[in-house]
Amino acid sequence: MTIAANEAACLDPEEEQAFLDAIERWVQKEVRPVVMEHDHGDIWPEKLVGQMAEMGLFGATIGKEYGGLGLPATTYAKIIAYISSYWMAITGIVNSHLIMAAAVERFGTEEQKQKWLPRFATGEIRGGLALTEPNAGTDLQAIRTVARREGDEYVINGTKTWISNGIKGECFALLVKTDPNAQPAYKGMSLMIAPKGEGFSVGKKFDKLGYKSIDSAEMVFDDYRIPAENLIGGIEGQGFFQATGGLELGRINVAARGVGLADGALRLATEYAQVRKTMGKPIAEHQAIQLKLGEMVTRARAARLLTLDAATAYDRGERCDMEAGMAKYFASEAAVRNSEESLRIHGGYGYSKEYDIERFYRDSILMCIGEGTNEMQRIIISKQWVKRNPA
Repeated sequence: MTIAANEAACLDPEEEQAFLDAIERWVQKEVRPVVMEHDHGDIWPEKLVGQMAEMGLFGATIGKEYGGLGLPATTYAKIIAYISSYWMAITGIVNSHLIMAAAVERFGTEEQKQKWLPRFATGEIRGGLALTEPNAGTDLQAIRTVARREGDEYVINGTKTWISNGIKGECFALLVKTDPNAQPAYKGMSLMIAPKGEGFSVGKKFDKLGYKSIDSAEMVFDDYRIPAENLIGGIEGQGFFQATGGLELGRINVAARGVGLADGALRLATEYAQVRKTMGKPIAEHQAIQLKLGEMVTRARAARLLTLDAATAYDRGERCDMEAGMAKYFASEAAVRNSEESLRIHGGYGYSKEYDIERFYRDSILMCIGEGTNEMQRIIISKQWVKRNPA
């Protein structure tokens, strides 16, 4: 099942398709048969995580020189979209991890890259991004977790919440304030490589409406100590931009998940509409259902194109917060709308846990919240648009 890095890098269309075919075979053979059991039981998918590590997905976007696959964001988005069209939750296990890795690869020192990235790439060390706090979500400058320098160490105190991979992960990119009195606040923020250890405790897994099987948890830091060399980039005060820079990839991932959910909901509706009959014919032949399907197809396609547009800009190394914001905003709303319409097409059966569509409906709502709310995305889009088009 292993996909070697040198086989996946610099993909031409045939190589990319071979990679996507391998993902499809895995999803059909290993993922589909266990989705309901894991989702309904909120069971962490240990076997699937091991298989994702074997395939190299924990190093998907990490450079080949550090043991990763070095995939372009466009290919990565297609992978995430396809997996999400059957089960979105497991893609979050990879996404949070790769945002952490991206922060180290884009902003870390060479020593940090050599030490951490090869172990991230294999999945030997898995983790995520620890930004959100009980009183600070979208407004990152309001965080209260503080890191105080003591000799060759930082002593960290504070609390993070809703952290993906919080229980099963071993290491996190942790946003802290190294200068709580800085004005504006973002100038006093730093990003740390924070492996679990003494003083770093994790609370229970949150019970969520959807997004089951992936652990979202609270983290508490009580005189937690890490070496000063774990400061990403080695310079204090850069953490806000390092964290938000990583969110570009995260928003592309969420957009890709939205694409997958929209596609999957469309697939389920299309299948059901051709087998369910009323008034002597399949409901797909009724105009009311045809109108719904027509809108769903268009919505899913538009979401995909916006997501690939953002991923292409990311691959070119361009600033793409506007493109990523548009993709995340539109694709997540498409996921919600397609899931709802598909559930309506299923009628009473759509409300039953014996059918997949109810999971899509529950999972889709998170896409409008994760990696920055859609309300914030619209503000980002507007500000960037005006900035790029001065009067």
